[in-house]
Amino acid sequence: MILKSTFFVVLNFVAVVLLAQTTPWEVPADRSAKLSTAAFTDQNRNTGKDLYQTNCKSCHGDPGKNNVIKLVPPPPDPATTQLQQNSDGSLHYKISEGRGAMPAFKNIMSSADIWNVISYLRSYNKDYRQLLAVKPAYGGEVFDKVDLKLTADPTHNAIVAQLTGLKGSLVKPIAGLEVKLFAKRYFGNLMVDKPMDTDTEGKALFSYPKNLPGDASGKVSLIAQLSNEELFGLVRTESTMAIGLPTDRPPLNEPRALWNVVQKTPIWLLVTYLASVLIVWGFIVLALLKLRAIFKLGE
Repeated sequence: MILKSTFFVVLNFVAVVLLAQTTPWEVPADRSAKLSTAAFTDQNRNTGKDLYQTNCKSCHGDPGKNNVIKLVPPPPDPATTQLQQNSDGSLHYKISEGRGAMPAFKNIMSSADIWNVISYLRSYNKDYRQLLAVKPAYGGEVFDKVDLKLTADPTHNAIVAQLTGLKGSLVKPIAGLEVKLFAKRYFGNLMVDKPMDTDTEGKALFSYPKNLPGDASGKVSLIAQLSNEELFGLVRTESTMAIGLPTDRPPLNEPRALWNVVQKTPIWLLVTYLASVLIVWGFIVLALLKLRAIFKLGE
């Protein structure tokens, strides 16, 4: 009964995945019309190429080579019309949100990184001409630059994000905009507190837990980002602060820190695995011996 139930659960999951892959991928109109505020330069494309090689090539293959991974349906080759007919905003949405067998990259790559990947993808479309987003005014003003800075207040376990707009020599706090704070981690980023709006002084206050893990010296890499990109593009800053709990963990590239190969498997995990295998096989052998004894008695 349990095996039957498990089979149907797996079957339903596969059916849902296949249905998601074969159903047209609808993109919200506002996201489809989204444009990058930064021009696609050679530097963007080179950065995007590196990101593509790391995050996308394993499934989508080398652009123009049609060596995509064998899935049903197969992911599109980036150089084909199937992918290039998408608007810039649609590509940004699909890479960010993912669907079915394609993972969501919004917690793996920043929005700027995703635009860089799109910049690289567009290099395989000779007819592509980029349209840039126009930065709208905020509060009746158009700033030359928007700046986001982080400061620590360890006494109150708080991080202060300061959002200011620069217009010529004038520096003005920007109020009423949402800021998110993350602690950088190996796989994705950990959100610290909830998204906060800036006050009249352009400040957003974030509380962090006292047991927030840091490196061996207690340092934590923080990332603050403005939520609404449509206003000023990507406004993002990174800062490393000694606000965490010292945690001595080996880097993932050290021996015995990963278990993708036997040589790097932690000793305790290797011993536990081998002991488990021996115990299971011991029970199997014991059961076979008992069955043999029963068979002998029957004779």
